[in-house]
Order: sequence, then C-alpha cells, then structure tokens
Amino acid sequence: MELTVFVERKNLRKKVKFSGKNVNELLRQLKINPEVVIVTRNNQVLTEEEILNSKDKLEILSVVSGG
Repeated sequence: MELTVFVERKNLRKKVKFSGKNVNELLRQLKINPEVVIVTRNNQVLTEEEILNSKDKLEILSVVSGG
C-alpha cells in the first residue's frame, strides 16, 4: 500500500510504500523511535497498534517536553 507521511522533524512530506499493517511497523520501517513522536491521522492521535489503510495521510510529530 502507499501512505502519505509528513515528518515534522524533517519538514518533509513523502509517499511511502508500506507492506506492514500498523503504526509501530511503519515507524520501524522509517527508523523512527516511537518514544519521541506522536502519529496522527485526520488530527486524531493513533496508538502503535492502530491499523493503517492504503492512501492514509499521516503526520509524525515530534514530542517536546520541558520542565
């Protein structure tokens, strides 16, 4: 399947060929640590187990913490 992914950290939007099924597998394929990002679809936060569909438009947003 093909997904459109926006990676905020790199300010990059790209189409990704993806043969997995969930968010965790996508992050692994993109070599992104799931502990430092939030993945959204249609402005809804997704869990790592969330199933992805062909033609999804996803945003991978960096987590910022402070103290």
